[in-house]
Amino acid sequence: MIGQALNRVDGPLKVAGRATFAYEHWEAGQPLYGFIVGATIGKGRITRIDTENAERAPGVRMVMTHLNAPAQGPRDESIPFEYWRAQPVLTGPDIHHYGEPVALVVATTFEQARAAADLVDVEYVSGRGRFDFADEDETYIPKVVNAGLPTDTEVGDFDAGFSNAEVRVDEQYTTPYEFSMPMEPNACLVEPRGEDLVVYVSCQIVDAAQTSVASTLRIDPARIHIVTPFVGGGFGSKLGIHSETILAALAARELSQPVKVALTRQQIFQLVGMRPISSQRVRLGAGRDGRLAALAHEVTMHTNPDVEYAEQTAATTRSLYAAPHRLTSHRLTPLDLPRGTDVRAPGEAPGMLAVESAMDELAHVLGMDPVELRIRNEPTVDPERDVPYSDRHLVDCLREGARRFGWERRPATPASMREGQWLIGYGMAAAIRGHFQGPTTVRVRFEADGTAVVQTDMTDIGTGTYTVLTQVAADGLGLPPDRVRIELGRSEFPTSWGSGGSWGAANSCTAVDRACTALREQLLSAARGDARSPLHGRDTADAVFTDGNVRIGDASEALSEIVRRNHPEGVQAVGETCFMGDDPNYTAYSIHCYGAHFAEVGVDADTAEIRLRRMLGVFSVGRVLNAKTARSQLIGGMIWGAGAALEEEAVVDPRSGAFVNRDLAQYLVPVHADVPDVDAVVLDGYDDKANVLGAKGVGEVGICGAGAAVANAVFNATGVRVRDFPITLEKLLPGLPPMDA
Repeated sequence: MIGQALNRVDGPLKVAGRATFAYEHWEAGQPLYGFIVGATIGKGRITRIDTENAERAPGVRMVMTHLNAPAQGPRDESIPFEYWRAQPVLTGPDIHHYGEPVALVVATTFEQARAAADLVDVEYVSGRGRFDFADEDETYIPKVVNAGLPTDTEVGDFDAGFSNAEVRVDEQYTTPYEFSMPMEPNACLVEPRGEDLVVYVSCQIVDAAQTSVASTLRIDPARIHIVTPFVGGGFGSKLGIHSETILAALAARELSQPVKVALTRQQIFQLVGMRPISSQRVRLGAGRDGRLAALAHEVTMHTNPDVEYAEQTAATTRSLYAAPHRLTSHRLTPLDLPRGTDVRAPGEAPGMLAVESAMDELAHVLGMDPVELRIRNEPTVDPERDVPYSDRHLVDCLREGARRFGWERRPATPASMREGQWLIGYGMAAAIRGHFQGPTTVRVRFEADGTAVVQTDMTDIGTGTYTVLTQVAADGLGLPPDRVRIELGRSEFPTSWGSGGSWGAANSCTAVDRACTALREQLLSAARGDARSPLHGRDTADAVFTDGNVRIGDASEALSEIVRRNHPEGVQAVGETCFMGDDPNYTAYSIHCYGAHFAEVGVDADTAEIRLRRMLGVFSVGRVLNAKTARSQLIGGMIWGAGAALEEEAVVDPRSGAFVNRDLAQYLVPVHADVPDVDAVVLDGYDDKANVLGAKGVGEVGICGAGAAVANAVFNATGVRVRDFPITLEKLLPGLPPMDA
């Protein structure tokens, strides 16, 4: 079953509308509804807040402000991962960014709560806010960047290597604020049950949600019960819980009634966090043969002054290409804006947009094929860690992608291929993303009726967790998929690292495989020692589990019979994975996923309108767990990359710190008409250093480098290099060649 293109086992539920998402739970009966009132200044202090009119409005049950909010636990910066920390709200009159919650109105209906929210009267004194990244000169050095990676690295003597290089590229690239924007808004229902709270919430990591809510409310985590069987997309925005969850929990405790709170799409732009804006300097020094002598990637990005976030934007560059002299660094500029947070492929997505554009610039200066340039700089060991790669097939991806795409037809001279009014260009880029492993526990139980139940608090954020766990368990126990039931997303289940960072499927599937191995051993031991079994006394080394039976030689028995006689109440086993820092493979090897992106664009010579004509990605991700869901994930990432190159940009009002295009009408993401022909191909593989299944994450490598391939195609079509992303009409149009050129 592993590797097959099995249809999603949860598909029928979703198509029929029977998959229950956070805001759709009604187990608690009729809830109250909360609506958040946000600050209308970006920096300052509340001097007066009048809730009297709101409290008198129809249906209103409570108006919570900093004046009456319960005491909450403080953020504990000693906790290494942000998502497990307390997230207090309404703790004082100070305003740290536009839209920050200043009140929660709770009423009988949503409409009543929203109407009453407009009646909350707040007066402020404004302070000087820092909102414009380009105007701020202050920077500082963070101790570490995201995932605990070192802030800076240096190998050799970059300055000497760069100054002595025969060919040099030294360019600055900027990337904008970007948001995850899943279809399902951040939402929750909190139901009080005595001293306990049941929290139906849309989150990616159940353990983090439970710990964070408990720490904020200062109660025993065992009293917080997280329920999240289905999540309508996350992309990093639901790795941690946000103000709507804390406010709903506070209100539910105070009122002793269930309370629902959902963020509006506009509020998500101010309350959930975003990918930081960045300015990236990339310097490449090479010989005339294209071999890199020096490579530097220096990043400055925004951070909230109170909640630091340093995206690991330059980190992937450390393992990508060979060069004896190397330098990477990260710097932060404090701005009074919402905090940065993980957005799909944090670090790699914006970092590779810059580095792979710079590599294209180097290829152009050298007059060299961009594919050949990358192949010439393929390292034999990790150039900064000096350890071998576990399973690196980047060159295979490059060559196979070039062959499938028809790369040999690429015009060597920019702006030289035309179809009527359209300028046609080809672009490509490499892809790399680290593979991570986190602590995960799974319980597999074999019932006497012959079915298996898999339980873990792992979440399915639309990526196919239910399906791939079904496949691994079916393989592991020799069962048809319809005799496997997956139960996810509850804090009472064994703890996982959740869905995120492309680690979810590999972690949870590895744990399932180990649990199934232990369960097979229990079943074989029971059958071998049972005189009533046809397998009694047989050598279990040659046992084969298939179609609900176990066979040894010419003897076989149904698994359900073994369980019925020896374990009438059922039998279970637990499987685990450890943190990567405790796994020697992750120290001894450099473990990554790889890919190569190819894109063709057309650019209207009169208007500078850009049309993506086709994209191809070829990837090496170890063993594929499900061919259909893997391809879907990769294509989704590629489309996201195209959006980052051409459309996606959140714009800040420099007067207030508000995002001015805070809805899906103005914050542009690709739609079907923008993406006519996208294909993803996965090479056969098996990385035995990653885990026992040989599988690695696919959810994010698809976006890594994808935007650069599109940007490089735009340059090839027009001869215009735009380094300030996204590439929009006004940036491209002034440099377009005349049609008669």
